[in-house]
Amino acid sequence: AFMCEYNMLAVANLLHLLGRMKHSKVPILSCQVSAHSMNLKAINQFRNMILCLMPNSWPILDYTDYGCYCGLGGFGTPVDDLDRCCQVHDKCYSDSMQHPECWPIMDNPYTNFYHYKCDDAHKKITCTKKNDECKMFICECDRKAAECFSKSEWIPEHNHLPRDQCH
Repeated sequence: AFMCEYNMLAVANLLHLLGRMKHSKVPILSCQVSAHSMNLKAINQFRNMILCLMPNSWPILDYTDYGCYCGLGGFGTPVDDLDRCCQVHDKCYSDSMQHPECWPIMDNPYTNFYHYKCDDAHKKITCTKKNDECKMFICECDRKAAECFSKSEWIPEHNHLPRDQCH
């Protein structure tokens, strides 16, 4: 496995270089971030859910550093509805780590792969019954966030918001 130190911008650049083709395949790379591991395939599942509902978006670039909660580590008061989507998604991921059916290391939302279907015609995402209880919980976190993103306005002034504006 290829191990590297990275930040979310590096992930965004890698995914950008791989193209924004809908449901594109991303090579399985694991990068170490302090005590946490993140698999790009897991990130790509959430990305593809967003693309299912908003095919013209650039999910990683649009939502990696937006507001106070979209991206790595969130705090303060969300600046708008989209930022609130990210706050709820962060809480959902945190709740998944406490879920009785999820093993803390093996079943975390950054490495766990789940099953879902994208109905392009109706812009609908369904987490499938192939998922165990933990994977279903994580899939639902991502599905609800993708739906929330699709209903929320993206405000350019809130992209790359300085952290000192998050209270």
